[in-house]
This record gives sequence, C-alpha cells and structure tokens, in this order.
Amino acid sequence: MSQFLDKAKNFVVEKVANIKKPEATVTDVDLKDVSRECIEYDAKVNVSNPYSHSIPICEISYTFKSASRVIASGTVPDPGSLKASDTTMLNVAMKVPYNILVSLSRDIGADWDIDYELDVGLTIDLPIIGNFTIPISQKGEIKLPTLSDIF
Repeated sequence: MSQFLDKAKNFVVEKVANIKKPEATVTDVDLKDVSRECIEYDAKVNVSNPYSHSIPICEISYTFKSASRVIASGTVPDPGSLKASDTTMLNVAMKVPYNILVSLSRDIGADWDIDYELDVGLTIDLPIIGNFTIPISQKGEIKLPTLSDIF
C-alpha cells in the first residue's frame, strides 16, 4: 500500500513540476516624477500568462538597491490580474528620498547615474498550486535628472 502511495505522490509531483507557469521580466526602469520630497521611478514588468483564464495577482514586492544598499522597498497590494493567454504590463512605482541619494554621492558623482539592482517578487494565485512567487532580478543604470529636466 505504501508503494502505491509513493508512486501516486511521485506522479503528482512530476505533473505539477511540468505545469507551465507565468514568466516575467523587467523591461525598463525610468524616471517617473521629481518632487520636493523624492524622485519616483517606474519599473515596467512584462508578465506572460500561458493559461486560458486570467490569474489574480496577490501582490508585487520590490527591493531597489544601489551600491549594495537598499534605497527603496515596498509592496504593491492587489495590483489586478494577468490577462488570459496574453502578456500583461505591470508598473511598479518606487519612491527614493533625496537623503538616500546624497549618501550615494560617490557613485552618482562619477557619471551622474545610479547603478542599480532591482529585485521584484510577483506573487500570483495559481489554481491547485496556491500562491506562487515569480522572482525577477534586473541590474542596470539610471541617469539622474539635471536642473534642465526639473525646470
């Protein structure tokens, strides 16, 4: 009897492991807004859904790092759903206070940009499997606004 249960368990594990899952990539990180309190950046995350029905997104969590320091982190609760058998573009807004940018002045002063690492966790609710987090990581650089950009 235990051999039968082990075979059944292995069969289910194998089938679940081979199920197609949504895939995501960060396509762009851009300057969104400059205010007196902070600079707001917008990360565009492209998610493809292989299923013929929409999938609810539970939350998007993000960590925005520069010079191995976290400069912004947070979550976007209940950002909507993934379109059925299509790709969905999600926007993740990240606010970076000016006092953190001042502490990164050595990196910024060299070439007036921020070398960054963005880690995004997209948590979706898959039927049968439950909550599933798609980890996404992106490295790049963002040019900072100049005075002519602000005024």
